[in-house]
Amino acid sequence: MAASRLYSLIYSLLVLSVIRFSAATDPAWNGYTPSGSTTVTAFTPYWPAPGTISIDSKSPSIRYSGYWNELSSLKYVNGSSHSTSDTSASFSFSFVGDGIEWYGSSDRHHGPARVFIDGKLVETLDTKINSATPQVQQRLYAQYGLPQGEHTLKIENAKSTIDVDVLVVLGSSAASRSLPVFSENSIARRSSSSTQFTLHQKGNTGVAAMQLVVVSSTHALIVDKVEHNPLTIDGHPAWAALFNLKTGDLTPLQMKSNSFCAGGSFLSNGTLINVGGNPVVEDETNAADFGDEDGLQAVRLFHPCDENQSKCKIYESPSRIRMASPRWYPTVLRIEDGSAMIIGGAKKGGWINNATVNNPTIEYYPPKAIHGSNGLPIHLPFMVDTLNSNLFPIAISLPDGKVFVAANRDAMIYDWKTNTERRLPRIPNGVRVTYPMAGTGTLLPLTPDNDYTPEVMLCGGSTIDETRAGYDISSQEPASSQCSRLVLTDEGISKGWQVEQMPEPRVMPDMVLLPTGHIVVVNGAGSGISGYGNVKDQVGSCNSDNPVFTPAFYDPTAPAGQRFSSEDMPTSDIPRMYHSVASLTPEGDVIIAGSNPNLDRSEERYGTEYRVERLRPPYMGALRPELSVESTKIGFGEKFYLKTKTSKRQDVKVALMDLGFVTHANHANQRLVYLPFTTDDRGRIYASGPPNGGVYPPGPGWLYVIVDGVPSKGIKVIIGDGSGPKVDHDAINNILKHADAEKHA
Repeated sequence: MAASRLYSLIYSLLVLSVIRFSAATDPAWNGYTPSGSTTVTAFTPYWPAPGTISIDSKSPSIRYSGYWNELSSLKYVNGSSHSTSDTSASFSFSFVGDGIEWYGSSDRHHGPARVFIDGKLVETLDTKINSATPQVQQRLYAQYGLPQGEHTLKIENAKSTIDVDVLVVLGSSAASRSLPVFSENSIARRSSSSTQFTLHQKGNTGVAAMQLVVVSSTHALIVDKVEHNPLTIDGHPAWAALFNLKTGDLTPLQMKSNSFCAGGSFLSNGTLINVGGNPVVEDETNAADFGDEDGLQAVRLFHPCDENQSKCKIYESPSRIRMASPRWYPTVLRIEDGSAMIIGGAKKGGWINNATVNNPTIEYYPPKAIHGSNGLPIHLPFMVDTLNSNLFPIAISLPDGKVFVAANRDAMIYDWKTNTERRLPRIPNGVRVTYPMAGTGTLLPLTPDNDYTPEVMLCGGSTIDETRAGYDISSQEPASSQCSRLVLTDEGISKGWQVEQMPEPRVMPDMVLLPTGHIVVVNGAGSGISGYGNVKDQVGSCNSDNPVFTPAFYDPTAPAGQRFSSEDMPTSDIPRMYHSVASLTPEGDVIIAGSNPNLDRSEERYGTEYRVERLRPPYMGALRPELSVESTKIGFGEKFYLKTKTSKRQDVKVALMDLGFVTHANHANQRLVYLPFTTDDRGRIYASGPPNGGVYPPGPGWLYVIVDGVPSKGIKVIIGDGSGPKVDHDAINNILKHADAEKHA
């Protein structure tokens, strides 16, 4: 078989099957050198994040007991380390803060140690590894989420050799509000009530939650950029993890390439793709340290493997599977045939987009031979006209199969089958809605009552002119409170955008659809702009300020002027700004995580945030209907039986939802479709699947039944026949021929 045909066969299997991928990996500390890295070094997890305090082993504040040697070498932090083989030796250190990290060396001669916090034995750990060469500056122990105050760490040698190179204190100043809390305590921000929203803090993400997508009834996938997260895998910090929605447990995932500011979408067969990113890490540590590869053309495949999450893997093979062009900040949208449309982005990382790095094209995954492209990118004039504020464009698949796209101050309807654009009225009042003046957008609920007439809503953003230089923009310039709605019919377009105001201005907000048809708006800042390290009046490194702590509630069916409310909504104390996320969960509440306006992990004001919150609507405390279905595969227009256990059926709705892929205030694919149904004389419900892939693109979804305003928990279903999108082998081979993964000019 020819090599190209063999590749195509392999590619088809990867896209269309439910293979649980696995790949051999090289621990970064073994000197793994990906393409683009020039120097092989052992990975050193020591990272004195801004806002922390490093205590050298020679500090008199560390009290040594027993016999210790002072070792001198440039490989140690500050050139020295303390080591002991005295089995009665120990060291202790008192500090004020809420976290402590111990760094030292490991090799085959090192051994176990007993760890005490405030006089209590909390762990016995082993610093031995099977290596004759010591690995230096290793994080041997970390404790986060201690009550703010004075604490004492004591380490006792239990058997062999231990050492201490440096200690790092976290939360030592009032400005540190973003510590990685690894406790299971639940803090209710408002007393529990069946008639009010409540907010609870519980758990952590382990990696900064830059991207979030619910992948099963029990887990969400969290994706970050390459940085010094506290969660580790294969000897280096992880930048992807599975978060258990029920228990808060974390499972780190191995990822090869740098996923900094990538986009994602499910395909029709349930496979998740995560695409784009940034080159290898070069600023603070090189690629040989972390083991990351260039992510600009990356295509990462993840099958949720619902039955056994422990076997979930992220599969990457850039030599065989990659995008046709480099993309940083792309939007990824599932369309009516179950494939993914990849829209826009930049050819390399930066800040505000410009003509030099702009990627004003779309491409598809799997690649399509369409409009003479043979899989290569297709030029999109809209993505030129919307410079400079057009990264992560807001894109929505419409019931007629076309695609709504908004960027900067403009919007259009794109017919991907004919490659034509229909420009829409400009967004009112000079408001920009895409990065870095990031607002958010969603498709309002679709219903058969009006033949699935689409209406879009865009909220927040900024009136800051994207042509201004960063040094001329301030973090204190006010965000926009504007929301604009547009009915996407000829009549609705002729009437133009209908404008209303949120209770507070927000840039970088997250807008989350509830099964009831209502919307909650969370996160964001009251002033400034997206990003870090670019503007004047930065707070730490953050380009924005005045975080918005109180969610807003929106009823799209209420009279204009009466739709928004923030009364009786709970208030958080966690700033959620750049790199924050929020999503509906299968349980029906909203998970809120993230915020990291920093180059790397930071503990300064507006530092890296790992804490998780859950916003619980009032219906979470009500008696909820129970739901089951005979089959979790639902064909288009196919009738299916819903079994519920409830004695009340005055007001019933059947909701099909896509919970979306969330990053940078962009909720790609978020969707709520109400399905038609009938009931028999026994009150049994017979619903029909969506009429076509325009109303609901084929792929995974969540089914809820709502009785008297109270939704059931969601059940995961597949809409369509469950097969993958069509694979064009010639288009794939053409990409491999023309799209060099090592060149991004």
